[in-house]
Amino acid sequence: MRRFTEFGFGVPWVMGFFHQDWIHDGPTAADVVAKHLAEESDEEVLAVRRDALALADGLPSETLGVLWTAGAQYMPGFVRTAGAEWTRTVVGLCDAVLSARADVRPLAGADTEDGRSHRDAVVAEIERARFLTAEVREALVDCARDCTPDLAFRVLLNAIEYAPGATLSPEQYRGMESIGAALHYGEFVVDRVRYLVETP
Repeated sequence: MRRFTEFGFGVPWVMGFFHQDWIHDGPTAADVVAKHLAEESDEEVLAVRRDALALADGLPSETLGVLWTAGAQYMPGFVRTAGAEWTRTVVGLCDAVLSARADVRPLAGADTEDGRSHRDAVVAEIERARFLTAEVREALVDCARDCTPDLAFRVLLNAIEYAPGATLSPEQYRGMESIGAALHYGEFVVDRVRYLVETP
């Protein structure tokens, strides 16, 4: 049983839009998200909406800002927009796309996995990522506890990929692979950080 995609999905997928050249995809951050959502499957839009709602309902605005910034290579949105406002904007963009489509079926099966039974393992991996700042690690732990461990783990993978000087021990990576398998991830969700594993 696997998720609907072999690759990253949900809010961390959205975070990945924001790199140094993101402005070429649209004049504003909201325009960029709207463009990508319009081109994607119902499942992808539903997964983004589910994640964004969990964040908006579970965490304060400051923590949301930390997560969005850590999970993106270059997140432009918080100079003039609070974390909560931006997260609600993403929910609204998903709603707009879904309302224009017919016969949207809710997520089911593996796509509803929240990882609650794996919370301790996810928190342990967050705390082992010492190359992330204490602020980022704390925000990720809050996400694991107050949103879902699944979402926190996927944001962690983004944060690892974009953190300056990040490296993973083989043991860390094996732990992440184990969590990914338990959460029914596709092949490339965790594999994207494999290149950071230290070689003997």
